[in-house]
Amino acid sequence: MRKPTPPDIRAPQDTASATVELEDVPFGRFHLHVAVAGSGGQFSDGYILGIIGIALTSATDDLALNAVWLGLLGAASLAGLFFGSLFSGALIDRIGRHPIFAFDMPLLAALSLAQFWTAAAWQLLLLRLLLGLVLGADYAASKTLVSELAPRKSRGRMMSVLAIAWAAGYTIAYLVGYLIAQTASGDRPWTWMLASSAVPALLVAAARLGVPESPRWLIAKGRAQEAAAMIAAKIGPHVTLPTAPAPATSSGAPAESGSLRALFAPALRSRTVIACVFYLCHIMPYFALSTFSPRILASLGVHNAYFGGAVYNLLLLVGAVVGMSVIDRLTRRRFLVGSFAVAAVLLLPLGILHDLPITLVIVLFAALAFALSAADTLAFVYPQELFPTRMRATGVGAAVAASRIGASISTFLLPVVVESFGIRTAMTGLVLVLAAGALACYRYAPETSGLKLGSQ
Repeated sequence: MRKPTPPDIRAPQDTASATVELEDVPFGRFHLHVAVAGSGGQFSDGYILGIIGIALTSATDDLALNAVWLGLLGAASLAGLFFGSLFSGALIDRIGRHPIFAFDMPLLAALSLAQFWTAAAWQLLLLRLLLGLVLGADYAASKTLVSELAPRKSRGRMMSVLAIAWAAGYTIAYLVGYLIAQTASGDRPWTWMLASSAVPALLVAAARLGVPESPRWLIAKGRAQEAAAMIAAKIGPHVTLPTAPAPATSSGAPAESGSLRALFAPALRSRTVIACVFYLCHIMPYFALSTFSPRILASLGVHNAYFGGAVYNLLLLVGAVVGMSVIDRLTRRRFLVGSFAVAAVLLLPLGILHDLPITLVIVLFAALAFALSAADTLAFVYPQELFPTRMRATGVGAAVAASRIGASISTFLLPVVVESFGIRTAMTGLVLVLAAGALACYRYAPETSGLKLGSQ
């Protein structure tokens, strides 16, 4: 029997009369709600991670921070993200995406507010580690849930909204911190900067009310009737259930969902490795340069480093918007390899050339922010497309964990390397990381453009 033709993607969702598969449903109000709820979490994540860079600049004297403490505090949330994303991914594949997605934001708000009363560096370190743990869980839950509820034809753009929201949170955090630094009276303005991250977390918690569990996860757990009822209520009775065959192990038996060991079985090993390598090589320069942009620009001779840092962060947001506009126009592989190559070329002059004009330094640094942020949209799409439903959150969690290992290392080492060997040595090291990412993706990254989730 011939399959019904999916309705035109531009048609209103509630007028469809023929049955249509879940992934071919036109983008509608339900998807908009999911996108806002998921991207709100990424905004909050970006804000919490972004505010620490400018807050540390203000807190250095109050907390008597040396280069080692600056590195530790800059990397603390990233280290927490490693453990949170690695272990929560397996949990999310076992218990569902919704429980963590719905309840992690209030906890983030409480931890953010607690930073206001920080009296010592070790206290701030502990809070930043805890924030990272919760952020890691949200990364795995929100990316997985939104990708599984997104229509196939608009998945790239819908997931890119999360990248834009993250960049917006990161950029706005810098601007808010800069405003507080310029206008706050009295001591310890950095405590207000850090505590301000409680506001977006609370707003996001409210926005997530009403977002359901992933129907793909429900079907994978044998709860097809519950999935059908949810789809009928949220999207419409004309939508058919997705099929999600269980992945097989090397012995032919179904793989256990939520098993970290299963990620390295023959069927998934190469995809797990490339997901981790891509994310790690991308995020190492992204976080190291973003966290310490004012200090880096000052080391490169820019006198108004805060202004240069603001330009850098604004270009992060612009790059994310452009990344969303091209992600479904380019193949995934072309975007992956090209973005690494462009970023490496832009960063190379800052590593090997001396006495560059200040204007050129700012232009190169801003263009680098643009390129890195445009490529960051891939981090919100590509890992999800590499793994089957039963292992998606586990795989995404492992990729995020790998990236946070790299981000923690680069964020910790950057101020130490700059102090010991100079800024150009640090920049050259990041160029090598970008070049390694380009080579790995060119050689091993599979193409996933237009892929149906579950057909991996």
